[in-house]
Amino acid sequence: MNKLPDNISHGISISNEEILHPLQPLSRCEISTAAEIVRSSLGENANKFKFETIDLLEPSNDIGVSSKLSKSAKRKARVVIFPVGEIGVIIYELSLTDKTIESKRHLATARPMIQLEQFLEIENAVKTDKRFIDACKKRGILDMDLVCVDPWSAGSFGEDCEKERHVSHTFAWVRNSPEDNLYAHPIEGLNATVDISTLEVLSVIDKSRTPIPKTPSNYAAKFQESLRANFKPINITQPKGVSFKFIDGKIVWDKWAMVIGFNAREGLTLHDIAYEERSICKRASIAEMVVPYGSPDPAHARKNVFDIGEYGLGKLTNSLKLGCDCLGAIQYLDCWVSDINGQPMKIENGICIHEEDFGVLWKHYDYRINETEVRRSRRLVISSFATVGNYEYGSFWYFYLDGEIEFEMKATGIINTVGCEPHKGDKYGTEVAPGVLGQIHQHIFCARLEMSVDGDDNSVFECDTVAEPLGENNPYGNAFYVRETPIEFEDGRKADEDKHRYWKFCSNEKTNFMGKPTGYKLEPTSRVSMFHDPQSPSGGRMGFAYKDLWLTPFAKEERYPAGDFVNMSNSGEGLPEYIKKSRTLSGKSIVAWHSFGLHHMPRLEDYPVQPVIRCGFKLTPVGFFDRNPGIDLAPETNEASCSTNIASNGL
Repeated sequence: MNKLPDNISHGISISNEEILHPLQPLSRCEISTAAEIVRSSLGENANKFKFETIDLLEPSNDIGVSSKLSKSAKRKARVVIFPVGEIGVIIYELSLTDKTIESKRHLATARPMIQLEQFLEIENAVKTDKRFIDACKKRGILDMDLVCVDPWSAGSFGEDCEKERHVSHTFAWVRNSPEDNLYAHPIEGLNATVDISTLEVLSVIDKSRTPIPKTPSNYAAKFQESLRANFKPINITQPKGVSFKFIDGKIVWDKWAMVIGFNAREGLTLHDIAYEERSICKRASIAEMVVPYGSPDPAHARKNVFDIGEYGLGKLTNSLKLGCDCLGAIQYLDCWVSDINGQPMKIENGICIHEEDFGVLWKHYDYRINETEVRRSRRLVISSFATVGNYEYGSFWYFYLDGEIEFEMKATGIINTVGCEPHKGDKYGTEVAPGVLGQIHQHIFCARLEMSVDGDDNSVFECDTVAEPLGENNPYGNAFYVRETPIEFEDGRKADEDKHRYWKFCSNEKTNFMGKPTGYKLEPTSRVSMFHDPQSPSGGRMGFAYKDLWLTPFAKEERYPAGDFVNMSNSGEGLPEYIKKSRTLSGKSIVAWHSFGLHHMPRLEDYPVQPVIRCGFKLTPVGFFDRNPGIDLAPETNEASCSTNIASNGL
């Protein structure tokens, strides 16, 4: 994330080898250095361990946008390793500057994230198991090369096979041909359980005789009988270059500035977000995601995968393609993570940065003097895409000229498919093709936002719109207002759509033109109701999802909503455990944890590949500015716009 010239050409990709800001992610060389420090400490036992993650150990959150940060500040790393053939993890904190180990912790029962490299190892273990092969033969499957096995995290159900093991439960499909869409052909009722640590196949369950659907449902262009060709190109050009630049490790656009981060677990992160050098949020990320399914069938009831905590979005991030994933004048950033052996692994073009026109920002026509003033809006877009098995997740952060911040998750890919009796289906899903069922499920995300509105000393208020009771203060029955209730202790809160509830984070030190505290509000635009029993094995592990907002004072080690090590974790970990401390929020740096998501009953239109569906939230200034911050934008007319004259005589 080096300093670049003001005019950036289309599709340039840059690495972060030169560290210009302490919050930039680890470089390739730093990852190598961290791995070598750990290997050296292990000596002859080094080959008995694998690497889960090597990430930046971020500086204390008291280093903010107003601080004068030195390029020579000590760089630190957090390294997590795990033993081959056993459970447990070891967590190191290292000084990369001094090449020393500062701390070391051993968690004997924790399980690491399932690694990308383990996906195919698990699949191969299942496909070479005689019990699994025989079950396939019973179904007429003779070519095992066409069989595909997806490893799913196991949850924690208290079964004997789970004790002192790291377990994956698997699901299987079979292709008609090597390039066929495998998810069109589920092998229902055939499920293997694998010890990820040893690659031992613990069991093969062969129950159902549901026929395998044979009808192909392919989505690639080469399989379509015909393609639409009636569109003229839409070209987005910026002949004078883009309006953002990199200065000392920060991206600067209009009055916005921030540091772009990245790690193997969360993927894209943002740091020290500021407008006109006024702090708003010290750190923003999507810290967890869980996908709970709604089928009681024993083979599927344990489906509630934590795609961030159990797999990691960072390592599964896509390399983006110019003109397809990203359109226009694009700035790419390469991303570096470690592989399972501690070697640096490059994700080329992992992060996309560009500008988008966003219609009219404000407009008014004064009919008395026949004059119109109009200003167009645009936004800075910072985005990435990750593939977790059958599904794609696009993380999009938007920054607007009026000071608004928006996050949007774009979900696409292929729905998880199971087999059913053709044309019968069941009530827990939608039969999207004969014999192919898409089960009802949800995608619940949790954003972690270290709020810092005009500094760390903030207060938070719950804001409800309420009707004034009919009476002396409301004789006409029309009065309503916003009631603000301070939240003084850490807590979990629910959204209330009937009250148009939002939460406001206010400075305790700075006031606006009207003498009121400056603030930003969190608008919950995509809340989801939970249907899993919170006491169930799955519900207990995703406790964060049962509240729409959690508030805690900043604590260095409270980083993830469902806990540090989510694979086969216990109920109640993460946020439900954090808030038991009943800490006051007063005078503390406040962390807002916002749960939001998608409630997905699959449609026929979601198959064979799902159009993007969206969810997210907004952070909007409320009294942060003294007036419309876009009032000083210059009038402009887009010179590339023209009239088509197709309807030359009007309507």
